[in-house]
Amino acid sequence: MDLLHSNGVLIIQHLQRDYRAYQDFLNFMSHVGDPRNIFSIYFPLWFQLNQVVGTKMIWVAVIGDWFNLIFKWILFGHRPYWWVQETMIYPNQSSPCLEQFPITCETGPGSPSGHAMGSSGIWYVMVTAALSYTVRWKDKSAVTLHRLTWSFLWSIFWIIQISVCISRVFIATHFPHQVILGVFAGILVAEAFEHTPAIQTASLRIYIKTNLFLFIFALGFYLVLKLLDIDLLWSVPKAKKWCANPDWINIDTTPFAGLVRNLGALSGLGLGINSEMFITSCKGKNSCKISFRILCIAASLATLQLYNLVKIPTHTEYLFYALSFCKSAAMPLTVVALVPYCVHSLMRTTEKKLN
Repeated sequence: MDLLHSNGVLIIQHLQRDYRAYQDFLNFMSHVGDPRNIFSIYFPLWFQLNQVVGTKMIWVAVIGDWFNLIFKWILFGHRPYWWVQETMIYPNQSSPCLEQFPITCETGPGSPSGHAMGSSGIWYVMVTAALSYTVRWKDKSAVTLHRLTWSFLWSIFWIIQISVCISRVFIATHFPHQVILGVFAGILVAEAFEHTPAIQTASLRIYIKTNLFLFIFALGFYLVLKLLDIDLLWSVPKAKKWCANPDWINIDTTPFAGLVRNLGALSGLGLGINSEMFITSCKGKNSCKISFRILCIAASLATLQLYNLVKIPTHTEYLFYALSFCKSAAMPLTVVALVPYCVHSLMRTTEKKLN
């Protein structure tokens, strides 16, 4: 692994030295790949356009991030910004200098990359969903258009994934092999859900059982290894020790923070999609109207941006986890049930006045 890591450091140094002019773009692409964007941007857009795709998107994001956590605990992957400080392979303490950025100091293990895995999984869902509409075209000109669309969308997919991967390597938070592993792991998870139609008709009981399984397995895995004197939170002290600026350390990047966030999102989706508000609004006559969908998208995006302004206190870890769960559950619940119901009620009131 030392050879793999040392070669990765050379690539990071090359990127930081020769592609400095693209720093703003690469930082932006790192934010594009942030798994939290799935719940606040991609999901509200797609759920109102196609509920099947929106539902699949949440499942892929949650299960993919859960697998990412388990893989990170198993693989014990180092991050470049602390590995260069602790490795003994460089003679005379001449360790390479890697520049750090405000988004460098993530506290979890590094392999596979969560940003790369989440980005590839979600964009795979979006691209395959978009292409599913063009597959139905039968005449010759439509077939040609489908091929052009196929080439264009998959080119966009790979351009985004490569850009996200390069950005994560550039900021020294991942080695190249970690982002490559993340991309292909994300695609595998997304492809698996292409063949799992049962999630579309899952009851609230299924959502609760799934959440309990994910939580109990992860917690049990952590506790069993802790009994064996294996600390799965070994990466947190390293991040705190070697981060260039203590203010860049964020509790939101710890392993359990991601787990709680995803469990909250799946709970919110389950509550919303099995609620009377969802059935009344999204299964009613207004659900087919373009105006209804546009209003729902606009209202959902605006409301979720307000949610993002709410800062959760981080001074108490367990309080942070509890509030993070509630906030994460509120986001899909708002998109699936609260906003559509309010829009439906508003449109029904307006129609009554006009009549």
